[in-house]
Amino acid sequence: MIKPISALYNWKKLTPDDGHYFFGYYDRNPWNKSMTRHLAMKVDQITRLPERGETAEIGTVDRSGNWTPLVKTRTWCHQQGCMELFLPHLEESFCFNDYDEANDRITARIFQIGKGVTGSYPLPVYAMSPDGKWAVSLNFSRIPRRGYSYADAVLSPDQHPADPDADGLWLMNLQTGETKLIVSYRRMMELHPYGYALNDQYIWLNHAIFNCDSSRLLWLFRQCPEELKFKPKWETYLYTCALDGKDAECVLSQSQWRDYISHQIWGRTPREILVDASWGRQGHDAIVFDESRRPWIAERISRSHGAMAHMIFSPDGKTLLADSYPDEDSNQKLILIDVATGDWELLGTFHHEATPIGETRCDLHPRWSRDGKTVTIDSTHDGKRGIYLLDL
Repeated sequence: MIKPISALYNWKKLTPDDGHYFFGYYDRNPWNKSMTRHLAMKVDQITRLPERGETAEIGTVDRSGNWTPLVKTRTWCHQQGCMELFLPHLEESFCFNDYDEANDRITARIFQIGKGVTGSYPLPVYAMSPDGKWAVSLNFSRIPRRGYSYADAVLSPDQHPADPDADGLWLMNLQTGETKLIVSYRRMMELHPYGYALNDQYIWLNHAIFNCDSSRLLWLFRQCPEELKFKPKWETYLYTCALDGKDAECVLSQSQWRDYISHQIWGRTPREILVDASWGRQGHDAIVFDESRRPWIAERISRSHGAMAHMIFSPDGKTLLADSYPDEDSNQKLILIDVATGDWELLGTFHHEATPIGETRCDLHPRWSRDGKTVTIDSTHDGKRGIYLLDL
């Protein structure tokens, strides 16, 4: 028997029951300008990592639950999809990552609804700026957490990039396709608080995000011993910079991450960062700090509601969505936090059975619509992975 999501809120399943559907991560917007189309992916299986050549179908679903398949991709993962995102400067067009077989590389393609693939970008997209002008890119072949990369982005065996001056964090102009390496691996290693300890470490980047006014980036620099690179044991260093990369800096080191941050994202103002941290030793609180202040001082918005969470501010900054990892009963919860008071209410409970491979799990990954009136999440509580909508 399927347990109800909520006795108070009317959740609606947007996607059909003929397969597994999802969008992906929580730090991005799945809707088109008119909020009539929601991007989604359809996959055949949710129990193992994708294999080379395995495809997923990209399409849209409307508010009535009508699914429109559009195009296929070879670069997808269960956690972040293929980074499919609508392009504000092109009419009813979105970009998505794919494998360019002719050139043996990961790229981003442009798809216009009604016309098909109309162009491409020289680099894959990791995230898009809120103003739609920029994308940030990185080398997916260096990400050892394969649930956050692509099977066709074959994992590099090299502990460090072969040329640390030619790889790192890239900025791409979404209107012209121009690309620029703004912070190289060599520069990050020079800025690393314990750079002397990197010699025998496998290093990579992930979770790059633009801030609210599209002026800054944050990303994670991670490292682990060579023999542990396939296991979930790594150290994390959070970096930030302006779009030219000149003021790049390590803002949070592993010593601060260790006690214990699970997720990070930009906040309501251009220099505010939101983290889910157990610095108070009583669970994962919602914490913000100004990354430009030295020393920065943490402010608690809300006490912990339990397990670690993906958190994101509403467009008006007055509320926070926070999901949770499964509790002892395999339940994942979504709450809405009042920023002014720290009070929260439960929006729904989703029973998710454990998966054979942890990185095929289904996190809720709550996403706001641009107007702050609608929330969507991914869930497997009815046995199929699907997208659910709540009108607030």
